[in-house]
Amino acid sequence: MKKEPSDIKVIAKNKKAFFDYHIDEKFEAGIVLIGSEVKSLRDGQASLADSYAFVKNGEMFLLHAHIAPYAPASIFNHEPRRPRKLLLHKEEIGKLIGKLREKGYTLVPLMLYFRRGRAKVELGLARGKRKYDKRAAIKERETKREVASALRKRNR
Repeated sequence: MKKEPSDIKVIAKNKKAFFDYHIDEKFEAGIVLIGSEVKSLRDGQASLADSYAFVKNGEMFLLHAHIAPYAPASIFNHEPRRPRKLLLHKEEIGKLIGKLREKGYTLVPLMLYFRRGRAKVELGLARGKRKYDKRAAIKERETKREVASALRKRNR
């Protein structure tokens, strides 16, 4: 299994994205958060399931990412699924706009993590998989598992 660099603390991964999409390119983006969201993320209370990024007026936003409310924040809490602004360079946003205009591309968050104390999102430029692609991925995963099992039995 691939390990993340030591300066990264992973909060949430979107495993479903790798099953549903072909990831062509990856981008790292900062994310604009309020205080209770940061505290909730430090507790690991986040989910990227069914979330995506989109461009509006030359700015990038993350939609449907769930960050659970932070209980001690009481009335100063945040809305769990609010749109959150992503921080990217203008050139990167321009490149992404061009790619997203192509048929079949979407921008999917792959991972939410802290790097050097800052919350970051890894975005993947993705194309949807067909049903037969998903079947092939399942078959490949099962054969790898069977081979690993056979090697373990042989090495006993």
